[in-house]
Amino acid sequence: MDPRLALAVMAGKASAFLIRRLGRGGGTAAPGVIASMIDPAVLDKLARQVDGGCVVVAGTNGKTTTSRMLAGILTQSGRRVIHNRSGSNLVRGITAAFAEQSALTGRPRGDVAVIESDEAAFPEVVRRTRPRLVLLLNLFRDQLDRYGELDTIATRWGETLRALPAEATVVVNADDPALATLTEGLTATRRTFGMTDGRYQLEDLPHAADAAVCRRCGAPLRYERLFLSHLGDYTCTACGYQRPALDVAARDVQLCGLEGLTLTLHTADGPIAVRAGVPGLYNAYNALAAAAAALTLGVRPEAVTEGLERFRSAFGRIERVTYRGRKLVIVLVKNPVGFNEVLRMLEMGGAAPTLILINDLDADGRDVSWLWDVDAERLLDVPVPLYTGGIRGDDMALRLKYAGIPEERLVPLGDLPDALDTFVDDLPADGTGFILPTYTAMLRLRELLAARGVVQAFWEE
Repeated sequence: MDPRLALAVMAGKASAFLIRRLGRGGGTAAPGVIASMIDPAVLDKLARQVDGGCVVVAGTNGKTTTSRMLAGILTQSGRRVIHNRSGSNLVRGITAAFAEQSALTGRPRGDVAVIESDEAAFPEVVRRTRPRLVLLLNLFRDQLDRYGELDTIATRWGETLRALPAEATVVVNADDPALATLTEGLTATRRTFGMTDGRYQLEDLPHAADAAVCRRCGAPLRYERLFLSHLGDYTCTACGYQRPALDVAARDVQLCGLEGLTLTLHTADGPIAVRAGVPGLYNAYNALAAAAAALTLGVRPEAVTEGLERFRSAFGRIERVTYRGRKLVIVLVKNPVGFNEVLRMLEMGGAAPTLILINDLDADGRDVSWLWDVDAERLLDVPVPLYTGGIRGDDMALRLKYAGIPEERLVPLGDLPDALDTFVDDLPADGTGFILPTYTAMLRLRELLAARGVVQAFWEE
């Protein structure tokens, strides 16, 4: 036994207990800081003891949902999974999760670890956990004041990926031309996934798309099929670079309103039909990614199917709650691409009064200019009242006004909790309302709902 490691784990566990006991939050990050003060290598040491290795999941959108899907599939296959399920995805949060899920001797209580990683923290997370598999979902513009431009993240990721050893595997969304290029020529093994179904393709490249040019030569890309933002089946108009062949392809995608989706995975071993109880094309990508990673890890197709069927939305991600006789659907929005896909889902899934909560705290990004890249004009033909709230709710109201939304449909509200109470009061009994919050607004909203006995605290789910 490593006494220093054991002491660090003990301190992490004790601090998490005290934080929750004192009602100071979920203890999903600070215990990692405390444990690391005692043993700076606590994460490295714990990760190395996981017999089945670590899986690191990274991407701008879909990290929490995909990592939960993958953890569910692995659990369904009989594995004991260590997972930062709370979504605390910086190094301190990942360390806290490992400490929480280890014995006092410093031995992890799991066969495999699924680690959701923040984009900026990805290099350090990979360096310290030495993953067996890296799952890359997408790269979109997000929190420019924190992450910088897309190329900044891509450059840092590229350096990290090129340092992976031959025994590692990278499972990558080949529909993202930036990620496909970043993962060329790696020492590690590369496996690819993507879509071949054209049922839900876009007609034109959205103005908020980020990677519409070839990363080899800088020429424009031509899309045979365009599915979501810059994700699709592409070919460079100058050098001929094109989407790599797919190891796992999604076909026959069927979006079933807000209730869920079905698709068929095509692999070298034959087709696999799957169903997931989450809506939207972006969740089809999440299910595809989780399945591709699980199959790469040797999971049986039956466990993939059962794991996805049993999956339930993570907190704040298409989360459905009933409050005072009204049905509320909480959908996190945090960047233009994600927000636009939520609007696309709402267009396809049926309209209902919508409250948009915008905050600008550190975890949201202090710069809210990204609201002007949201295609708010899509709401012109969705005849429902639009409420705005949060610290920067007025900025959202202004964006909607410039999108041409008639003033009689706009209801500016203040911050929480008054915004929630007014919105719910205005919904008809047994009616449905959507709430689209940014990250810290979502945490505050759930804190209010937890205090009122409507939901569990997110760290208890």
